[in-house]
Amino acid sequence: MRDALAGKWTVAIGTAALLLAGCAARAPVLDQHFGEAVNTAKAQQTVNPDASLDQDPVAGLDGPAADATIDRYHKSYETPPQPVNVFTIGIGSGSGGTSGSQ
Repeated sequence: MRDALAGKWTVAIGTAALLLAGCAARAPVLDQHFGEAVNTAKAQQTVNPDASLDQDPVAGLDGPAADATIDRYHKSYETPPQPVNVFTIGIGSGSGGTSGSQ
């Protein structure tokens, strides 16, 4: 009796597993192509994919010059610029405003 009950449970569990597996949805096509957009965008933004194989020196600034340029750029923000008087329009500059010879 016990063996017959165990056999029925085994058949019931196996049948339930098969039925539930039939209800499972197939993976969408999205999953098969996941990440392709990112890889395509990276490839399109790469100017020269074989740049690491090129032994020619890079044209542009050398290291110390680039470092000095960046330091000067950062120091330009340490002190605020001097305010400019926007109301100075040249009144009372001392010139008579005449032109030509007298």
